Amino acid sequence: MIEMRVAGIALDAVTRSPIVLLKDSLDRRALPIYIGQDQAKAIISALEQHKPPRPLTHDLLVNFFDTWEINLEKVIIHSLRENTFYAILCVRQGEEKKEIDARPSDAIAIALRTNSPIWVMEEVVADASIPVDRDADEEERRAFRDFVANIRPDDFAQQGGDRTGKEE
Repeated sequence: MIEMRVAGIALDAVTRSPIVLLKDSLDRRALPIYIGQDQAKAIISALEQHKPPRPLTHDLLVNFFDTWEINLEKVIIHSLRENTFYAILCVRQGEEKKEIDARPSDAIAIALRTNSPIWVMEEVVADASIPVDRDADEEERRAFRDFVANIRPDDFAQQGGDRTGKEE
């Protein structure tokens, strides 16, 4: 899993649909997730630490968590199927832990309100992220090519022991 943070909200240039943009800690990869207008407002409100006069839905859930001493340990965006992202809230109450299905936009809005980490499965990042730092990606590819170009058969020779492949 890769920990990511909310970099901000953007609008798709063509559809004008809001997109929440997650970035990894090195700012190498960005994960764009299309969301609804209301979810965008909820995320922006949390980013700006705006407190409404009356609790909105995400605030209400956080109040519920606080009242019942439920801790949001983390959010995990775990899969992408048919252009839809899926997430879970990993919560703990005392010694009991549960995973609750959630839309990523709601999970992100709640995580921001509780200062909880947002994690994304590596395969989701691989499938749906976009490179931010192309120079670093190229440097990594170049280093790998150099490594492969300089491999010698001796590098793969076992260091003593049984060469039958069986474990002792």
